[in-house]
Amino acid sequence: MLVLLAGIFVVHIATVIMLFVCTIANVWVVSNAGNASVGLWNNCTNTFCNGTLIYAHEDALKTVQAFMILSIIFSAISLLVFVFQLFTMEKGNRFFLSGATMLVCWLCVLVGVSIYTSRYANDHHGYSYILAWICFCFSFIIGVLYLVLRKK
Repeated sequence: MLVLLAGIFVVHIATVIMLFVCTIANVWVVSNAGNASVGLWNNCTNTFCNGTLIYAHEDALKTVQAFMILSIIFSAISLLVFVFQLFTMEKGNRFFLSGATMLVCWLCVLVGVSIYTSRYANDHHGYSYILAWICFCFSFIIGVLYLVLRKK
């Protein structure tokens, strides 16, 4: 049981780190030549990044930014709640609060990446976009595991 808890904890920390990376990095879309990339915050060519974005749907982009930031917040809160519950909860109880918080993170990632996909589906996606979908899968798995996991 201790190995399972440690494994879930490590995957949860990895998910938080990947959420940070995919939100901060400016590689959501790359050009065909590979010399330009666009993220949620900046438009970059070679090594120069500026704050102007090339997309016409800036409201959609702001929505994606908001949901990705919310997903980081809920994932970090879920991690803290899990650690708190691990040391204060009685034996036999489940990690409902940390699981529910992680599933809210999952919903935020789902909404953010789905909006991004619907608006910019024809572009060549970069590693940040792929990391966001990986975080989507991990946050769902972790949330469900927290809900069914009992403290022994």
